[in-house]
Amino acid sequence: MHSPTEADACAEELRAALAAHGITLPSLGVDLPAFASRCPTRPLISLGNCNLLTAHALTAALRKGAA
Repeated sequence: MHSPTEADACAEELRAALAAHGITLPSLGVDLPAFASRCPTRPLISLGNCNLLTAHALTAALRKGAA
C-alpha cells in the first residue's frame, strides 16, 4: 500500500519537474478522497486546472521530451 507521504513526495517531484520547464500547475496535489476509497493502494495525483498558456507550455514540454 502506498502512504500519503509517498504520494506527497511524488506530487512534489512532479511539481519540481514541471517547474524545470517553467510550468506551474497551482492545483497539483494528492487527491485525498482517493485514500478513503476501498482501494487506497493506488493514490491519485490531481493535476487540477490550468489556463491555456500553461496547457500550451505543458504540451510543448511533453513533445520536446518525446522527440
